[in-house]
Amino acid sequence: MPTQWESLANEHILGIAPYEPGKPIEELEREFGIHDAIKLASNENPLPPSDRVRQAIVTALAALNRYPDGSGFYLRQALAKKHGVSPEQIVLGNGSNELIELLVRAFLRPGDEAIVPHPSFVVYPMIVQAAGGVRVMVMLKDYRLDLEAMARALTPLTKLVFIANPNNPTATIVTAEEVEHFMARVPERTIVVFDEAYIEFAMGPDFPETLAYVKQGRKVIVLRTFSKAASLAGLRVGYGIADADAIALMNRIRQPFNVNSLAQAAALAALDDEPHVLECVRTIEAGRHFLYEEFKALGLQYVPSRANFILVDAGRSAADIYQRLLKEGVIVRPMTPFGMETALRVTVGTPEENRKLVRAFRAVLGKPSA
Repeated sequence: MPTQWESLANEHILGIAPYEPGKPIEELEREFGIHDAIKLASNENPLPPSDRVRQAIVTALAALNRYPDGSGFYLRQALAKKHGVSPEQIVLGNGSNELIELLVRAFLRPGDEAIVPHPSFVVYPMIVQAAGGVRVMVMLKDYRLDLEAMARALTPLTKLVFIANPNNPTATIVTAEEVEHFMARVPERTIVVFDEAYIEFAMGPDFPETLAYVKQGRKVIVLRTFSKAASLAGLRVGYGIADADAIALMNRIRQPFNVNSLAQAAALAALDDEPHVLECVRTIEAGRHFLYEEFKALGLQYVPSRANFILVDAGRSAADIYQRLLKEGVIVRPMTPFGMETALRVTVGTPEENRKLVRAFRAVLGKPSA
């Protein structure tokens, strides 16, 4: 029997389980009475924001008694210049999550279909379901988005297609050639959403230039974030780039002052701080290769990564390994909710965090120290 509140609720949300973020470090330390725990569960940047960003935040503190710029004028101007588009083609969000919700609310009508790869970012199907849309789940192939299968899933009812590139939780990409072939089959009325949260860690000659589709007038929305390479996950700043008419529709339902003043100041400073981004990318690349070698030595299979995290096959119950790692002071993400019973998603950390992760794996797996 539904509760009284459930009987009053939007029927589309009743089957949705709340999103569960990675366990906080403080919670783990309280639970097990340990210190110096590390969190490698949420694909966060292991490096803190740059000095330039911290100074921008300190300067912005003096105006906290005022509401932020509701339009994000200066940040949108800077982003427009960086990407070669007009400011009217950019919408700011409280992280990319808000932008996903905005575009679904703006364009998805009840009964419309949205093609969602699986496993991928869990927010896509949640928001589609909440809006009364029909989730068309397309399984990955060899840990990669299967654009051929997604193209076959297109119907006259398909309104949205989500493409996470790199994909979360597998850290794999679809190539420029694959995207080009897919886009040639997408009908005019279908909107393709490229979620590129981890793009800075994935760049290469094979990575698609999706902004070109926006500039060609295609029905494409590109999502980016300051949470990953810019080290601003705690401030929640994302942005979307699309046709100005699409952005105008999203702005109709965007909350006023949705990006706070500290976040805007930090993002504006981070946008010009290429040395920090390069340092972060190099740290992640070095960390990936270190962990590859250590995983091989431990006999663990992994998926080569184009992001700041790695999907690892523990070869046994991921839920059990996760609990054992917690007791070693290491938080990772079990992939059991995605149907991958033996897989863990591991964020690449600092060199010391990576070494601690390896020591914890050795202890949990009963492997002697190297």
